[in-house]
Amino acid sequence: MEGLGFKLRAEATLETLTVEVVKSSEIEGDILNRDQVRSSLARRLGMDIGALAPVDRDVEGVVEMMLDATQKFAEPLTGRRLTAWHAALFPTGRSGMSKIRIGAWRDDSAGLMQVVSGPMGRERVHYQAPAAPRLKVEMKAFLAWFKKEEPADLVLKAGIAHFWFVTVHPFEDGNGRIARAVADLLLARSEGSAQRFYSMSAQIREQRKQYYDVLEAAQKGDLDITPWLVWFLGCLDRAFDGAETILASVLRKARFWETQAGASFNARQRLVINRLLDGLEGKLTNAKYAKLAKCSSDTALRDIGDLLERHVLVKDAAGGRSTSYSIAARDRGNA
Repeated sequence: MEGLGFKLRAEATLETLTVEVVKSSEIEGDILNRDQVRSSLARRLGMDIGALAPVDRDVEGVVEMMLDATQKFAEPLTGRRLTAWHAALFPTGRSGMSKIRIGAWRDDSAGLMQVVSGPMGRERVHYQAPAAPRLKVEMKAFLAWFKKEEPADLVLKAGIAHFWFVTVHPFEDGNGRIARAVADLLLARSEGSAQRFYSMSAQIREQRKQYYDVLEAAQKGDLDITPWLVWFLGCLDRAFDGAETILASVLRKARFWETQAGASFNARQRLVINRLLDGLEGKLTNAKYAKLAKCSSDTALRDIGDLLERHVLVKDAAGGRSTSYSIAARDRGNA
């Protein structure tokens, strides 16, 4: 990563954080628009990625929490900071159709906090969290431990913090996402860097059932959470292995521009090529080129014609009424 230079490292961080935000929400069954997440992150990181997609409030909130955790990893974790993250996650004060208590510990007014699955009447209780009256004491103990400087390895501390927070389950909703943000904060602190080139949440999403199974087993056991920590460290190791897949588009982009080092492209062409290399959703047509580059259809056609002549773009196999284009295979490199 150091060999790619500052600009591409920043793009790699943008890609990794995008995956982290999207996958952490997916674990909880919440599907976010990837382009919106990327746009929100890019704007907050001061990066120019061309036209920015309009962003929903709930996406902005998740991004705000993740950036606060990973970019301000050296700042102390406090109750106020955690409740601010929770408020950011639920800007409308609702989780789905249900109104929830925002920016404060849960009060169990709707009953005990339980993690349940199965049809009504045959529910299975996977876990029951501490009752609301205990939360003040439980969270005080957690935050005091978190603040304490001790010789413990910060990666192990990230695993313990993740487990501890999600076991206390202090909020009505969003506990899993906040627990993973707390772990990300400690992982960033362990590395002494806000730049991240791997996604723990992407790997957890791949092993979602095992993630919940090992959590449940540890929560129903005694105070020995070694099996959970072994799983957490193994998951982190697999996340490192998966970094190359996540960063494939960034590495492909680097190789592409290396092969085109002596070529000249106008600003419109550069913008559209970069969008293709970033994984543009849908096919590139003349109309989409014009929309992305904010130019006329005739200008788009001339730009595309030039790129076809130089074998930068190729026409896709016929399909549908509109001709579409892709980056020429010989320039795309191996993902």
